[in-house]
Amino acid sequence: MLPVIHWCHVMAHESFEDRATADYLNEHFVSVKVDREERPDVDAVYMEAVQAATGQGGWPMTVFLTPDAEPFYFGTYFPPAPRHGMPSFRQVLEGVRQAWDTRRDEVSEVAGKIVRDLAQREISHQAAQPPGEQELAQALLGLTREYDPQRGGFGGAPKFPPSMVLEFLLRHHARTGAEGALQMAQDTCERMARGGIYDQLGGGFARYSVDRDWIVPHFEKMLYDNALLCRVYAHLWRATGSDLARRVALETADFLVGELRTDEGGFASALDADSDDGSGRHVEGAYYVWTPERLRAVLGDADGDLAAQYYGVTDEGTFEHGQSVLQLPQQETLFDAEKIASVQQRLLRERRQRPAPGRDDKVVAAWNGLAVAALAETGAYFDRPDLIEAALGAADLLVRVHLDEHARLARTSKDGRVGPNAGVLEDYADVAEGFLALASVTGEGVWLDFAGLLLDHVLARFTDPGTGALYDTAADAEQLIRRPQDPTDNATPSGWTAAAGALLSYAAHTGSEPHRTAAERALGVVKALGPRVPRFIGWGLAVAEALLDGPKEIAVVGPDLADEKTTALHRTALLGTAPGAVVAMGAAESDEFPLVAGRPLVGGQPAVYVCRNFTCDAPTTDPERLRALLNDR
Repeated sequence: MLPVIHWCHVMAHESFEDRATADYLNEHFVSVKVDREERPDVDAVYMEAVQAATGQGGWPMTVFLTPDAEPFYFGTYFPPAPRHGMPSFRQVLEGVRQAWDTRRDEVSEVAGKIVRDLAQREISHQAAQPPGEQELAQALLGLTREYDPQRGGFGGAPKFPPSMVLEFLLRHHARTGAEGALQMAQDTCERMARGGIYDQLGGGFARYSVDRDWIVPHFEKMLYDNALLCRVYAHLWRATGSDLARRVALETADFLVGELRTDEGGFASALDADSDDGSGRHVEGAYYVWTPERLRAVLGDADGDLAAQYYGVTDEGTFEHGQSVLQLPQQETLFDAEKIASVQQRLLRERRQRPAPGRDDKVVAAWNGLAVAALAETGAYFDRPDLIEAALGAADLLVRVHLDEHARLARTSKDGRVGPNAGVLEDYADVAEGFLALASVTGEGVWLDFAGLLLDHVLARFTDPGTGALYDTAADAEQLIRRPQDPTDNATPSGWTAAAGALLSYAAHTGSEPHRTAAERALGVVKALGPRVPRFIGWGLAVAEALLDGPKEIAVVGPDLADEKTTALHRTALLGTAPGAVVAMGAAESDEFPLVAGRPLVGGQPAVYVCRNFTCDAPTTDPERLRALLNDR
């Protein structure tokens, strides 16, 4: 009996739900369907095996294993019947069974060789130095070469939101003044916000665009994309004052809270791409698409035609069967704002009467950490205390449900009940990132303490003490055929570079030399990969920008946290664009934050101390002077 790892909705419908195929599987195999959101480590090690053996990867991923979990045969999609030179899934199963029955020694030898080869693929880290000016300039040049100047973004179809790269571009511009970096970020953000990948009625981004122009999305909406993009657009507004960036950041934050927040205060993983189209069939995009006729039926002829023009809905359609995905192909200033607001609200009300996409209510620790950071900062920038409260609610859930008495994280929960799987590196890193953002925004030092507990685990259980390299699983985690380790970004920042960023921020808050040293050692991989594959290590490049800038440490002291002048200085500090700057706010000479400890008021007035490595400029009581200090290159 051979275990099979198999993940794909399409193959599930075609194969597992086919009675004959299912009976054959149950008779001859042990079938294991892996939820890669619950067990990213299992997915990672076998995906690496698939890529090593075939030169490519992707999902669906089908892997055949020996009883010792050693892989020996791989594939991606197998159709239910032979097609385009591909064998059917049933033919593959029969071939594998025959090989196992008649050539078992040969199969076992192949499996053992694959495992040995994987063991030799460990990343050579050698405690390299972090990247400097030269490597970051080379990374920017590489991005420029891959940039799509007509459409924004990088590469061709399908096109994914380059969230981590955008953060690097914004930080690089903030540190160096490079206008090209800012222009790429601005243009990409505008193209995405005007395209069909963005939900023009309800806010929030779909997973990716199937075309180069951001028109037709894969309609699934993921928590991680929207958390990352909410933060990017808020940071773009902070850098430029763009009205579009402000609107999109707030609409995306409202989508997170309105559509993904669970009853327990956390954030659900995703909304499905498909829903009932009204006839009982589940169809991708049914909830989101329109025709001119449907617009007129909802709005009347005049307003329906106006909406079609405004949102780019045509008779031919931009999607399937003459339907269109809403876009903003023209400048909003060409239309009456009050009329358009009325049209939008009426369409949104009608859409809410449609059968809604399903929601995956699983709460993933890492993705909730990203949401905490985004909502805390967006709420602070735009004076939206409700968003900060939502961030606090999610952070509280992570502490109450996901964190045990030893400060070890569980990967997931659902309905307030913790899941069985241990947190991986990205969970510890992204939750720490969220807690650090919350500490800066709220002035509550407890969140800094919680971040420190998580990062102590990163140092003790996820870091190679000899080289400073990081692993995706803890040293005491369940042993797989190999310990996964990947510093490159995928849909979210890699655990490796996310940990480097959180370690660096924590060191800036506390002056901890071990945390800073660990961050610098971890960034050595960015020096090697950043100039070669900048699109796939954007968060590492963003963290490197913070390291080159210091990062700045900003201590805001006042008579109390509710003092009006203190809060004004605090908001100015949060709005500074210095890459990766940390902000601590507290009562004068309190010890809740190390940055604030021992720092007095100035002339009895609230004051701000701007420091690097705990060495500070003269304090200021003037918000304008503070703004200049923070934006000084």
